Amino acid sequence: MENSATLSNTMYDILKVIGRHAKFLYDTTDTYIEDAEKANKKQLADTWRKIKSDKLCHVNLLKDALENEIYGR
Repeated sequence: MENSATLSNTMYDILKVIGRHAKFLYDTTDTYIEDAEKANKKQLADTWRKIKSDKLCHVNLLKDALENEIYGR
């Protein structure tokens, strides 16, 4: 196992993508859903909800991958 103070390229990659997804999830999607609802576009709002749900799944997959990187599983 690598030194715990070392951030490997793979850990960096995972953290970077988690950060991007988190920013999109928590800064953007709710606004897009609200915009679609205000425009009376239910299908579009549902599409944004689905994208949000999918990204949450991706974040959880990446979280598990990061735990594997950290603990050498």
